[in-house]
Amino acid sequence: MVPVGAADLDEVAALIVSEVLAAAAGTEQRGSDVVFWVAADAAPAALAEVQDAARRWQAGGLAVDPARVRIADAVPEAEWRDAWKRYFRVSRLTRQLVVVPSWERYTPAPDDVVIHLDPGMAFGTGTHASTRLVLEELQAIADRRQPSAGGGDPDGSAGGAGVFPRGIDRGRPPARVLDAGCGSGILAIAAAKHWPGASCVALDVDPIAVAATAENAAANGVADRIDARVAAETGALAALGEAFPLVVANIQADVLRALQRELIACTAPGGTLILSGLLTPQAQPLADELVAAGLRLVHVRASADDPAWSCVTLVR
Repeated sequence: MVPVGAADLDEVAALIVSEVLAAAAGTEQRGSDVVFWVAADAAPAALAEVQDAARRWQAGGLAVDPARVRIADAVPEAEWRDAWKRYFRVSRLTRQLVVVPSWERYTPAPDDVVIHLDPGMAFGTGTHASTRLVLEELQAIADRRQPSAGGGDPDGSAGGAGVFPRGIDRGRPPARVLDAGCGSGILAIAAAKHWPGASCVALDVDPIAVAATAENAAANGVADRIDARVAAETGALAALGEAFPLVVANIQADVLRALQRELIACTAPGGTLILSGLLTPQAQPLADELVAAGLRLVHVRASADDPAWSCVTLVR
């Protein structure tokens, strides 16, 4: 468990995943702690690895104390799930999108698009800056078909998402969407709700995430349009044998880099590729690699809520 100052919580969580080998499978945020799991016999080595990394981060100005990093026995799932629920509340994430935890009540406004969500053990409540960046990009695409919505300009700028990706025709919403690394399914569900005629493929290497996506899709009435699948560690995108007009991937930078050829192949000619899960210094270099591979950059955009995170939007 890694105690972190509130302002640096998201950034340290991302650094742990990207720089600590033992945490490569992911982390959870529990209040002011970032938590990841290892086997008991691997815990001392993992502790030393995190403490060493925390010294570097502390020297760089982040609010993390290596002396307070600790090992704790894993608690029963029901206990920690009840604990993190205290921090997950109804959240308006874009002009239209409102995420409502399954245990909360909410009366929507006429233009609201509500997503009922119980992420369980999967990543993706929507409140993390990386997820919200993709949701804002989806909102901008949806608003492109309604130029006056929410004050967006005729070129599709809305909700702070900047220049609209030209890969999707204003009069033709995406009929197929790929969510690579779906987590809780929030991005696939948002796409299905924005575009009632669209169907989605949602992939994740974690069976728990795929189960959460299927459950959340059912809770939102879109299970018939979201095909949630467990992906193999390698070759899962290529195995789809399909190119999609819209592809989203909210995964850490090293995974996106490893998958870039497959992500390009899965994006239809003229289609839009939205990448997130990127710390801001990682975003432009990845964008440059994809441009060198033949894609056209629409923009690299930092989160207005947490500038430590950025997304990249491109057109094939």
